Amino acid sequence: MTRSGAIPPPAAQPGPQPLRPAQAGDVSSLAGVLARAFHDDPLWSWLLPDPSRRPRKLHGFFARFLRASLGRGDVVLTSADLQGVAVWRRPGRWRETNAEVMRLVPAMLGSGMRGMRRMLVLGREVQPRHPHEHHWYLAVLGTDPAAQGRGIGSGLVRAGTDLADHDGLPAYLETETAANVAFYRRHSFTTREELDVGTDGPHLWLLWRSTPE
Repeated sequence: MTRSGAIPPPAAQPGPQPLRPAQAGDVSSLAGVLARAFHDDPLWSWLLPDPSRRPRKLHGFFARFLRASLGRGDVVLTSADLQGVAVWRRPGRWRETNAEVMRLVPAMLGSGMRGMRRMLVLGREVQPRHPHEHHWYLAVLGTDPAAQGRGIGSGLVRAGTDLADHDGLPAYLETETAANVAFYRRHSFTTREELDVGTDGPHLWLLWRSTPE
C-alpha cells in the first residue's frame, strides 16, 4: 500500500550511479530518503496531516518497512550513493502478512485515531483492487529531492521491469501523483483503474504494465 514519491522527468545531467541491492546497514539512510521524498505526498499528507511531525513518523515507518522488505526477500535496490530506493515484490508475495502489518503499526502510532482510521480505509479500498494475476509489484519508489532529475528513479523502475520481462510477467504499482502517471507511462505502464480514497482522501491511479509480446 505504499506508493512512489514525486519523480520529475530526467534532466540533462550526469547519469545515475550504478544500482546495487540494499543492505541492512543502509536502512536508516534510505528511510531518510523516503521521508524526504514523501513529505509533501498527497497520501502521506492525508495520513499524517501534521507537517511538523511527519518527517519523524515517515522515517520510522519506512525504516520498519525496509527492514521487513529485506527480511521477507523482496528485491530492494538503491543507487551507489544511496540517493534512491525501490522495493520490488516478487510474484505472489505482494501482500504483507498479519505479523508484518503488526510490526508496521507502531510507526503509525501517534498519528491519532483519525490517522489510524484513514490507514484502515486505505487498505480496505486498495487491497481488494490489487491484481490477482502473477506479477511484479513496485511497492515503493523514491528519490531524494536533492537528487531528482538524474535518472535514478528511471533506473530503479527499469531494474524491476527487466525482472518482470525476464519472467514473462506483468508489473503493477499505485501512485497518487498525476506527474508520476506520465513518468510511468514512459515505462509502458497504463492506467488500470482510478479511485478516490474515502470521502476526503487522495486520488489514486492503479497502473499496470502488460507482459511484453
